[in-house]
Amino acid sequence: MTTPLEGIRFSVLDRSRTREGEDGGRALRDTVRLAREAEALGYHRFWVSEHHSVPGVAGSAPTVLAAAVAGATTRIRVGTGGVMLPNHQPLVVAEQFGVLESLFPGRIDMGLGRSVGFTDGIRRALGRDKEDADRFAGQLDELLGWFTGEQTAHPQVHARPAEGLRVPPYVLATGEGAAIAAAAGLPLVIGDLKGRARLLEAIDGYRSAFRPSVWSSEPYVVVAGTVAVAGTEEEARRMLMPEAWSLAYSRTRGVFPPLAPPERITALEMTDKQRGFYESGLQGHVYGTEEQVAAELTRAVQETGAQEVLVTTSTYDRTALLDSYRRLARLAGLTPA
Repeated sequence: MTTPLEGIRFSVLDRSRTREGEDGGRALRDTVRLAREAEALGYHRFWVSEHHSVPGVAGSAPTVLAAAVAGATTRIRVGTGGVMLPNHQPLVVAEQFGVLESLFPGRIDMGLGRSVGFTDGIRRALGRDKEDADRFAGQLDELLGWFTGEQTAHPQVHARPAEGLRVPPYVLATGEGAAIAAAAGLPLVIGDLKGRARLLEAIDGYRSAFRPSVWSSEPYVVVAGTVAVAGTEEEARRMLMPEAWSLAYSRTRGVFPPLAPPERITALEMTDKQRGFYESGLQGHVYGTEEQVAAELTRAVQETGAQEVLVTTSTYDRTALLDSYRRLARLAGLTPA
């Protein structure tokens, strides 16, 4: 008997979140270990992210970390979720992915986003400003041209070894980014599952405006969000607490901190403003027992028509996180490697 989730790809995005009392090296090594576990469980792809000057995130160089992940695995697709293109020169990004694809042929994905550093100081350090995000569509066109050999911005310059390779590009988007993905004829990665109405509107707009390209002949939608599966609903909700508190702290203190254990968060005296952000951070995610999560994911997939789910869960307890991925693999019917 088939289930509504059969045929849907499930993948993992890990942000290399740091935990209280641990350094960035531990977080990065844990990302590589999680990638091996995800491969063994049958997940389709494993992506890493780009953040700069964030105390709670160690993943600042996604193509470097992707190389480590690809070198530690053998089958799972590996990529970025994503490289923030406004922070970089398209030629350099093409060269980096050309090297990755040459070393690990047929396994590399190029997930691309349009965000810039989230503070003025970070943007200055990167040599960028807020308006650079508006250049994303043009940068994307140039980047793809380095692979096809059709870029015209820099005559007689070639991206080696990228030119002639086909590294699948994906656009990470909310709102305007979905329109850019449609115009470029690229797959769309969009979240979060908690903002369902806005999500559905963006996906509908993407599908209606999609123009086939050499990269993709038809729309392809990946929905991204937090999914937590445990033996009880309360245990699953407990997994959401560290990230919710980090979000609340960042919104009130301006710094995104390492993940704290749930028992410490429970004992905190929060301001009314922090409590509001914290409670909001716990809402709208997909969490619960295997039966509850299967039902909610089925509804999400049916509403969005997505071909793939990208799970972006972060929590303090690594054992609980791995158990959640194991339970999710089971309810999704993934085939272990």
